[in-house]
Amino acid sequence: MVLDAAEPHRIAVLLLPPVVGFDASIAPMLFGAAVDDHGDPLYDVVVCGLDEQPVMTTHGYAITPAAGRAALATADTVVVPGTRFPSVRIDGVLTPLVRAALDSIRPGARLVSICTGAFVLAAAGILDDRPATTHWKYAEDLRRLHPRVDIDEDVLFVDDVDVLTSAGLAAGIDLCLHVIRSDHGARVANAVARYCVVPPWREGGQAQFIDRHLPVLDDSSTAATRAWALRHLGGELTVDRLARHAHLSLRTFNRRFREETGQAPGAWIRSRRVDRARELLESRDLPVDEVARLAGLGSGANLRHHLRRGVGMSPSSYRKVYQGV
Repeated sequence: MVLDAAEPHRIAVLLLPPVVGFDASIAPMLFGAAVDDHGDPLYDVVVCGLDEQPVMTTHGYAITPAAGRAALATADTVVVPGTRFPSVRIDGVLTPLVRAALDSIRPGARLVSICTGAFVLAAAGILDDRPATTHWKYAEDLRRLHPRVDIDEDVLFVDDVDVLTSAGLAAGIDLCLHVIRSDHGARVANAVARYCVVPPWREGGQAQFIDRHLPVLDDSSTAATRAWALRHLGGELTVDRLARHAHLSLRTFNRRFREETGQAPGAWIRSRRVDRARELLESRDLPVDEVARLAGLGSGANLRHHLRRGVGMSPSSYRKVYQGV
Protein backbone atom coordinates (compact mmCIF):
# COMPACT_ATOMS: atom_id res chain seq x y z
CA MET A 1 0.00 0.00 0.00
CA VAL A 2 1.37 3.42 -1.01
CA LEU A 3 -0.54 6.26 0.56
CA ASP A 4 -1.47 9.66 -0.79
CA ALA A 5 0.29 12.07 1.54
CA ALA A 6 -2.20 14.87 0.78
CA GLU A 7 -4.21 13.93 3.87
CA PRO A 8 -2.96 12.12 6.98
CA HIS A 9 -3.89 8.46 7.17
CA ARG A 10 -6.08 7.97 10.23
CA ILE A 11 -5.02 5.28 12.71
CA ALA A 12 -7.07 4.14 15.68
CA VAL A 13 -5.32 2.18 18.45
CA LEU A 14 -7.88 0.08 20.34
CA LEU A 15 -7.05 -0.62 24.00
CA LEU A 16 -8.72 -3.61 25.66
CA PRO A 17 -8.10 -4.04 29.40
CA PRO A 18 -5.74 -5.02 30.75
CA VAL A 19 -3.65 -3.78 27.84
CA VAL A 20 0.11 -4.31 27.56
CA GLY A 21 1.32 -0.77 28.19
CA PHE A 22 4.46 -1.06 26.06
CA ASP A 23 2.45 -2.37 23.11
CA ALA A 24 -0.10 0.43 23.51
CA SER A 25 2.61 3.08 23.11
CA ILE A 26 4.25 1.68 19.96
CA ALA A 27 1.82 2.82 17.26
CA PRO A 28 1.26 6.36 18.62
CA MET A 29 5.01 6.84 19.02
CA LEU A 30 6.15 5.56 15.64
CA PHE A 31 3.30 6.67 13.41
CA GLY A 32 3.22 10.00 15.24
CA ALA A 33 6.88 10.55 14.36
CA ALA A 34 6.35 10.05 10.61
CA VAL A 35 6.38 13.38 8.77
CA ASP A 36 6.75 14.53 5.18
CA ASP A 37 9.47 16.79 3.76
CA HIS A 38 7.70 19.86 5.17
CA GLY A 39 7.41 18.41 8.66
CA ASP A 40 3.68 17.75 8.34
CA PRO A 41 2.33 14.55 9.94
CA LEU A 42 1.66 11.63 7.63
CA TYR A 43 -0.63 9.90 10.13
CA ASP A 44 -3.40 11.07 12.43
CA VAL A 45 -3.25 8.70 15.40
CA VAL A 46 -5.98 8.42 18.02
CA VAL A 47 -5.93 6.07 21.02
CA CYS A 48 -9.39 4.76 21.82
CA GLY A 49 -11.09 2.40 24.23
CA LEU A 50 -14.50 0.80 24.36
CA ASP A 51 -15.40 4.05 26.10
CA GLU A 52 -13.35 7.04 27.21
CA GLN A 53 -12.65 5.72 30.71
CA PRO A 54 -9.08 4.89 31.81
CA VAL A 55 -7.89 1.48 30.61
CA MET A 56 -5.83 -0.57 33.05
CA THR A 57 -2.54 -2.01 31.87
CA THR A 58 -0.91 -5.28 32.85
CA HIS A 59 1.65 -3.48 35.02
CA GLY A 60 -0.28 -1.39 37.51
CA TYR A 61 -1.11 1.87 35.76
CA ALA A 62 -3.92 3.11 33.54
CA ILE A 63 -4.05 4.85 30.16
CA THR A 64 -6.81 7.35 29.46
CA PRO A 65 -7.82 7.08 25.78
CA ALA A 66 -8.61 10.20 23.80
CA ALA A 67 -11.74 8.66 22.26
CA GLY A 68 -14.26 5.88 22.58
CA ARG A 69 -15.05 3.11 20.12
CA ALA A 70 -16.71 5.55 17.71
CA ALA A 71 -13.21 6.43 16.49
CA LEU A 72 -12.95 2.99 14.88
CA ALA A 73 -15.60 3.84 12.28
CA THR A 74 -13.45 6.54 10.65
CA ALA A 75 -10.06 4.83 10.89
CA ASP A 76 -8.09 3.78 7.82
CA THR A 77 -5.99 1.45 9.98
CA VAL A 78 -6.91 -0.14 13.31
CA VAL A 79 -4.13 -1.34 15.62
CA VAL A 80 -4.88 -3.78 18.45
CA PRO A 81 -2.04 -3.94 21.02
CA GLY A 82 -1.38 -6.92 23.26
CA THR A 83 -3.99 -7.60 25.92
CA ARG A 84 -5.05 -10.03 28.62
CA PHE A 85 -8.74 -9.33 27.97
CA PRO A 86 -10.20 -12.47 29.61
CA SER A 87 -12.81 -13.55 27.07
CA VAL A 88 -10.40 -13.52 24.13
CA ARG A 89 -7.35 -14.86 25.97
CA ILE A 90 -9.09 -17.64 27.91
CA ASP A 91 -12.24 -18.52 25.95
CA GLY A 92 -11.35 -17.26 22.49
CA VAL A 93 -14.58 -15.30 22.11
CA LEU A 94 -15.57 -11.65 21.95
CA THR A 95 -17.90 -9.94 24.39
CA PRO A 96 -20.91 -8.25 22.75
CA LEU A 97 -19.34 -4.84 23.36
CA VAL A 98 -16.06 -5.76 21.68
CA ARG A 99 -17.91 -7.46 18.84
CA ALA A 100 -19.95 -4.30 18.26
CA ALA A 101 -16.77 -2.21 18.32
CA LEU A 102 -15.03 -4.39 15.73
CA ASP A 103 -18.16 -4.51 13.58
CA SER A 104 -18.06 -0.70 13.41
CA ILE A 105 -14.70 -0.76 11.59
CA ARG A 106 -15.32 0.35 8.04
CA PRO A 107 -14.86 -2.18 5.22
CA GLY A 108 -11.42 -1.97 3.66
CA ALA A 109 -9.64 -0.70 6.77
CA ARG A 110 -6.23 -2.22 7.42
CA LEU A 111 -5.99 -4.29 10.60
CA VAL A 112 -2.81 -4.64 12.64
CA SER A 113 -2.20 -6.59 15.83
CA ILE A 114 0.76 -6.44 18.17
CA CYS A 115 1.63 -9.48 20.28
CA THR A 116 -1.51 -10.99 21.88
CA GLY A 117 -3.69 -8.49 20.05
CA ALA A 118 -3.85 -11.35 17.53
CA PHE A 119 -6.21 -13.13 19.94
CA VAL A 120 -8.74 -10.33 19.38
CA LEU A 121 -8.57 -10.58 15.59
CA ALA A 122 -8.72 -14.36 15.78
CA ALA A 123 -11.78 -14.31 18.05
CA ALA A 124 -13.49 -12.10 15.48
CA GLY A 125 -12.79 -14.68 12.77
CA ILE A 126 -10.55 -12.24 10.91
CA LEU A 127 -7.54 -14.56 10.97
CA ASP A 128 -9.36 -17.70 9.82
CA ASP A 129 -7.42 -19.37 6.99
CA ARG A 130 -4.78 -16.63 7.10
CA PRO A 131 -1.11 -16.66 8.09
CA ALA A 132 -0.48 -14.88 11.38
CA THR A 133 1.87 -14.69 14.33
CA THR A 134 1.91 -13.74 17.98
CA HIS A 135 4.36 -13.95 20.88
CA TRP A 136 6.00 -17.39 20.81
CA LYS A 137 5.01 -18.01 24.44
CA TYR A 138 1.29 -17.79 23.62
CA ALA A 139 1.27 -19.35 20.14
CA GLU A 140 0.00 -22.72 21.38
CA ASP A 141 -2.88 -21.04 23.21
CA LEU A 142 -3.86 -19.23 20.03
CA ARG A 143 -3.56 -22.43 18.00
CA ARG A 144 -5.74 -24.32 20.48
CA LEU A 145 -8.45 -21.68 20.56
CA HIS A 146 -8.42 -20.99 16.82
CA PRO A 147 -7.23 -24.01 14.84
CA ARG A 148 -8.13 -22.40 11.50
CA VAL A 149 -5.43 -19.75 11.91
CA ASP A 150 -2.12 -20.56 10.19
CA ILE A 151 0.20 -19.59 13.06
CA ASP A 152 3.94 -19.14 12.61
CA GLU A 153 5.53 -18.35 15.96
CA ASP A 154 9.03 -18.35 14.45
CA VAL A 155 8.77 -14.94 12.74
CA LEU A 156 8.73 -11.32 13.89
CA PHE A 157 5.69 -10.29 11.87
CA VAL A 158 3.39 -11.42 9.06
CA ASP A 159 2.14 -9.08 6.34
CA ASP A 160 -0.98 -10.53 4.74
CA VAL A 161 -1.82 -7.36 2.79
CA ASP A 162 -4.80 -5.96 4.72
CA VAL A 163 -4.20 -7.88 7.96
CA LEU A 164 -0.81 -7.72 9.66
CA THR A 165 0.25 -9.40 12.89
CA SER A 166 3.41 -9.22 14.96
CA ALA A 167 5.16 -11.05 17.75
CA GLY A 168 5.64 -9.47 21.15
CA LEU A 169 7.00 -6.15 22.31
CA ALA A 170 9.88 -5.02 20.07
CA ALA A 171 8.47 -6.94 17.10
CA GLY A 172 5.58 -4.47 17.20
CA ILE A 173 8.13 -1.75 16.47
CA ASP A 174 9.44 -3.77 13.53
CA LEU A 175 5.92 -4.17 12.15
CA CYS A 176 5.05 -0.47 12.49
CA LEU A 177 8.28 0.50 10.73
CA HIS A 178 7.42 -2.03 8.01
CA VAL A 179 4.00 -0.40 7.59
CA ILE A 180 5.53 3.08 7.39
CA ARG A 181 8.08 1.83 4.86
CA SER A 182 5.33 0.26 2.76
CA ASP A 183 3.21 3.41 2.94
CA HIS A 184 5.86 6.11 2.46
CA GLY A 185 9.19 4.49 1.61
CA ALA A 186 12.46 3.64 3.29
CA ARG A 187 13.56 7.25 3.83
CA VAL A 188 10.55 8.12 6.01
CA ALA A 189 10.74 4.83 7.92
CA ASN A 190 14.47 5.23 8.54
CA ALA A 191 13.92 8.79 9.79
CA VAL A 192 11.35 7.48 12.28
CA ALA A 193 13.75 4.76 13.38
CA ARG A 194 16.53 7.29 13.91
CA TYR A 195 14.21 9.53 15.94
CA CYS A 196 13.13 6.60 18.12
CA VAL A 197 16.71 5.26 18.30
CA VAL A 198 15.74 1.78 17.12
CA PRO A 199 17.10 -0.42 14.32
CA PRO A 200 15.54 0.71 11.01
CA TRP A 201 14.96 -2.75 9.61
CA ARG A 202 14.53 -6.32 10.76
CA GLU A 203 13.11 -8.83 8.32
CA GLY A 204 9.61 -10.06 9.17
CA GLY A 205 10.80 -13.61 8.65
CA GLN A 206 13.61 -13.26 11.17
CA ALA A 207 13.38 -15.58 14.15
CA GLN A 208 11.56 -14.29 17.24
CA PHE A 209 14.01 -15.85 19.63
CA ILE A 210 17.69 -15.02 19.25
CA ASP A 211 20.05 -16.49 21.82
CA ARG A 212 22.03 -13.30 22.22
CA HIS A 213 19.59 -10.40 21.90
CA LEU A 214 22.23 -7.73 22.45
CA PRO A 215 25.74 -7.86 21.01
CA VAL A 216 28.35 -8.80 23.57
CA LEU A 217 30.59 -5.76 23.84
CA ASP A 218 33.88 -7.61 23.55
CA ASP A 219 36.19 -8.76 20.80
CA SER A 220 33.89 -11.64 19.90
CA SER A 221 30.95 -9.40 18.92
CA THR A 222 30.13 -8.71 15.27
CA ALA A 223 28.55 -5.33 16.06
CA ALA A 224 31.53 -3.24 14.92
CA THR A 225 31.82 -5.25 11.72
CA ARG A 226 28.13 -4.79 10.97
CA ALA A 227 28.50 -1.02 11.45
CA TRP A 228 31.54 -1.06 9.16
CA ALA A 229 29.65 -3.07 6.54
CA LEU A 230 26.82 -0.53 6.48
CA ARG A 231 29.36 2.15 5.58
CA HIS A 232 30.79 0.01 2.77
CA LEU A 233 27.74 -1.57 1.15
CA GLY A 234 29.05 -0.68 -2.30
CA GLY A 235 32.24 -2.66 -1.80
CA GLU A 236 33.06 -6.35 -1.75
CA LEU A 237 31.57 -7.82 1.42
CA THR A 238 32.20 -11.52 1.36
CA VAL A 239 31.75 -13.51 4.54
CA ASP A 240 35.49 -14.15 4.57
CA ARG A 241 36.19 -10.42 4.50
CA LEU A 242 33.67 -9.73 7.25
CA ALA A 243 35.20 -12.44 9.42
CA ARG A 244 38.68 -11.00 8.91
CA HIS A 245 37.43 -7.53 9.85
CA ALA A 246 35.97 -9.01 13.05
CA HIS A 247 39.24 -10.89 13.74
CA LEU A 248 37.30 -14.13 14.06
CA SER A 249 37.52 -17.48 12.36
CA LEU A 250 34.92 -18.02 9.65
CA ARG A 251 33.10 -20.62 11.73
CA THR A 252 33.03 -18.46 14.87
CA PHE A 253 31.98 -15.38 12.90
CA ASN A 254 29.05 -17.16 11.27
CA ARG A 255 27.89 -18.51 14.62
CA ARG A 256 28.22 -15.14 16.40
CA PHE A 257 26.49 -13.32 13.55
CA ARG A 258 23.47 -15.61 13.65
CA GLU A 259 23.29 -15.38 17.45
CA GLU A 260 23.29 -11.58 17.32
CA THR A 261 21.05 -10.94 14.29
CA GLY A 262 19.08 -14.11 13.66
CA GLN A 263 20.33 -14.13 10.05
CA ALA A 264 23.22 -15.49 8.06
CA PRO A 265 25.77 -12.78 7.10
CA GLY A 266 24.99 -13.02 3.39
CA ALA A 267 21.25 -12.62 3.88
CA TRP A 268 21.77 -9.68 6.24
CA ILE A 269 24.07 -7.89 3.78
CA ARG A 270 21.67 -8.48 0.89
CA SER A 271 18.76 -7.02 2.85
CA ARG A 272 20.75 -3.94 3.80
CA ARG A 273 21.77 -3.44 0.17
CA VAL A 274 18.21 -3.66 -1.08
CA ASP A 275 17.14 -1.18 1.60
CA ARG A 276 19.93 1.18 0.50
CA ALA A 277 18.83 0.85 -3.11
CA ARG A 278 15.29 1.73 -2.13
CA GLU A 279 16.51 4.87 -0.38
CA LEU A 280 18.47 5.91 -3.46
CA LEU A 281 15.50 5.30 -5.75
CA GLU A 282 13.32 7.41 -3.48
CA SER A 283 15.70 10.33 -3.10
CA ARG A 284 17.95 10.55 -6.20
CA ASP A 285 17.51 10.47 -9.97
CA LEU A 286 20.35 8.08 -10.71
CA PRO A 287 20.38 5.46 -13.46
CA VAL A 288 19.29 2.04 -12.24
CA ASP A 289 22.74 0.56 -12.87
CA GLU A 290 24.33 3.30 -10.76
CA VAL A 291 21.86 2.69 -7.93
CA ALA A 292 22.74 -0.99 -8.06
CA ARG A 293 26.47 -0.20 -7.98
CA LEU A 294 26.23 2.19 -5.03
CA ALA A 295 24.08 -0.24 -3.09
CA GLY A 296 26.45 -3.12 -3.77
CA LEU A 297 23.99 -5.13 -5.85
CA GLY A 298 26.26 -5.18 -8.86
CA SER A 299 23.92 -4.78 -11.81
CA GLY A 300 20.58 -3.32 -12.70
CA ALA A 301 19.34 -6.81 -13.47
CA ASN A 302 20.22 -7.96 -9.96
CA LEU A 303 18.51 -4.93 -8.45
CA ARG A 304 15.39 -5.58 -10.55
CA HIS A 305 15.32 -9.19 -9.37
CA HIS A 306 15.55 -8.34 -5.66
CA LEU A 307 13.14 -5.41 -5.85
CA ARG A 308 10.49 -7.41 -7.67
CA ARG A 309 10.96 -10.22 -5.18
CA GLY A 310 10.75 -7.88 -2.20
CA VAL A 311 8.11 -5.30 -3.14
CA GLY A 312 6.70 -6.52 -6.45
CA MET A 313 7.90 -3.52 -8.46
CA SER A 314 10.56 -2.67 -10.99
CA PRO A 315 13.03 0.08 -10.02
CA SER A 316 11.37 2.55 -12.38
CA SER A 317 7.91 1.81 -10.98
CA TYR A 318 9.24 2.09 -7.42
CA ARG A 319 10.81 5.47 -8.18
CA LYS A 320 7.61 6.69 -9.81
CA VAL A 321 5.52 5.69 -6.80
CA TYR A 322 7.75 7.30 -4.19
CA GLN A 323 9.02 10.30 -6.14
CA GLY A 324 5.83 10.90 -8.06
CA VAL A 325 7.71 11.18 -11.37
